[in-house]
Amino acid sequence: MQLVSVTDEHLTKLMGWFNTEAELRIWSGPFFNFPFDAHSFKQDLNLDELNSYALVNNEGQMLAFGQYYLREGCCHLGRLVVALNMRGQGLAKILINLLSEQGKQQLHCNTVSLFVYTHNTLAIAAYKKLGFQESKYPAVMPLADCIYMVK
Repeated sequence: MQLVSVTDEHLTKLMGWFNTEAELRIWSGPFFNFPFDAHSFKQDLNLDELNSYALVNNEGQMLAFGQYYLREGCCHLGRLVVALNMRGQGLAKILINLLSEQGKQQLHCNTVSLFVYTHNTLAIAAYKKLGFQESKYPAVMPLADCIYMVK
């Protein structure tokens, strides 16, 4: 498995992973257009500003997606998602580890951070299992009902 730069084909596949506004919101936050089309989806992902990657297997099948950028001196992970039919196989761990290592190296930092909604208990448990800990956000919290986690 490896991280590859996101292509239009990956984006089309990714768009198919979200069938309801609720599914999209838990992943994207409140500022994504819904319903979306290819243009709005691509624009809302901020692909020109954020490092965006697909996790693919040896056959090139997209298994997961994630982004990272520098935020408050940390490699901040965002919009992490594993394909529904691939969940429970340890892919989130692989995605997060690969994004974290690449991001820390590229952004010249030692800490990884992320936001997660307080009601997303499965994700919180997974992040804790990977070594993330809840922390006080060093600025004004940008989203209500979120937890800031660092590793």
